[in-house]
Amino acid sequence: MTTLETLEATIQARIGADPDSSWTAKLLSKGPEKCAEKFGEEAIEAVIAAVKNDRENLTYEAADVLYHLLVMLAAQEVPLADVLAELDRRQGTSGIAEKAARG
Repeated sequence: MTTLETLEATIQARIGADPDSSWTAKLLSKGPEKCAEKFGEEAIEAVIAAVKNDRENLTYEAADVLYHLLVMLAAQEVPLADVLAELDRRQGTSGIAEKAARG
């Protein structure tokens, strides 16, 4: 099991848990919109770290982005496996060609 798969399993285990006992449960209890908002905040923090060329902080913020992405996916009932399958589908396809195919 990869680190992201382990993290996804932990997040899944927190669904329905007491929000006072778990940050993940607290986020999920606030609904998909709040989970998406938190993901966006973390993504912005990662961008700021990148623009400042702050490698250490970018590493930290990137971990937050991945965690909050998985929480957002869980809130929408989208399994990580579906995202990974989409990445596999795109493997070997030019990014330009893939984007053009989406219209």
